Amino acid sequence: MQDEWAEQETGTHQDHVIAHVIGATALGYFISDETAHILLDIGFIWTLYLDGEMGLVPQVMALAELDVDEETKASLREDVRQLQNSAGSESAPLSRLTQAPAGCLITEVSFQGRGHERRILIAGEESCIAVETSLETGQIQIHAA
Repeated sequence: MQDEWAEQETGTHQDHVIAHVIGATALGYFISDETAHILLDIGFIWTLYLDGEMGLVPQVMALAELDVDEETKASLREDVRQLQNSAGSESAPLSRLTQAPAGCLITEVSFQGRGHERRILIAGEESCIAVETSLETGQIQIHAA
């Protein structure tokens, strides 16, 4: 039987980032190089690392800094544009991002651990997203919670 998820302490930087994302809406997400990236409606991408560390960077800078080819960056920029223009309604098919569940205006963020796994639970007004990572395998899963 797997152990239950236990709350983990957050550091000052994590607390600072979390304070900035509260009140923003998650529009979509993608995974690149063992890192989860969540597009927010405030023009920023919230980056979540395997160990639960995080950063908040303007979307233009975040996309420019990705270690991917120019074709992938262009596809990501197009997906970002589509999600921002759809304003929460169903958008056209996306090539690189996954649209976040509707109603994910972020109200709370919790950081949990279980052995070598970490989970960041993003609670929204109408829906939630869980980002689960494995420190052993480098795997990241993002799903509605």
